[in-house]
Amino acid sequence: MAEEKNTTANNNIANPAEKEPANLEIGAEKKTEEAKKNDFIPERKFSGKRMGGSQRRKTNNKRRDRKGDEKRDEFEQRILDVARVTRVMAGGKRMSFRACVAIGDRKNRVGIGLGKGADVAMAVNKAVNKAKKNLVDVPTVNETIPHEIYCKAGAAKILFKPARRGRGVIAGGVVRTILELAGVHNVSAKVLGTNNKINNARCAVEALKKIKRVEKQENKKAIKQENKEGEVDNK
Repeated sequence: MAEEKNTTANNNIANPAEKEPANLEIGAEKKTEEAKKNDFIPERKFSGKRMGGSQRRKTNNKRRDRKGDEKRDEFEQRILDVARVTRVMAGGKRMSFRACVAIGDRKNRVGIGLGKGADVAMAVNKAVNKAKKNLVDVPTVNETIPHEIYCKAGAAKILFKPARRGRGVIAGGVVRTILELAGVHNVSAKVLGTNNKINNARCAVEALKKIKRVEKQENKKAIKQENKEGEVDNK
């Protein structure tokens, strides 16, 4: 009996020692789970679907196209003349297209360009690029030109006269389109020389270049008055 009591006592002593580490392990597991819950960060929710590389490229290209359209819309284009021309080569004749294009923003800026290419689209693009490099600022007063102007360029002769408000653009052919693109709403024009469209267009642009600004004339008058007043004071 004494031996049995000793064995049971030894078992009772041994069992708590075995249970304690198990309890510690369970407590550690609980702590780790709580720590994980505290450390858990919820994933960010996206309102829409994620775009792949191809979709991003498409959206970027659309944005660039919109920006390009905004820039292109700054100037309005009008084709004045398209002709098929040939050039004699050693092997025969080489055909190409010639285009004369006028551009303008209807805000006192206009220009013309001449381009040649294998097709009409290429010729028009070249002409537009040349026209952008040769823009002319047209001074206006009350939606018309400030004074009468006569210009002669080669065989082309053109006369511009200012008109009252409401008269409109009284002109024909390429001269009318150039004046409309320049933003001149009331003017009368007359072509006195040749009927060649390209020559008339060049002559019209040269005439617009020669128009004098009213501000400069007013400044000259003011300077003359100041000089006269200075002379009187000196006397």
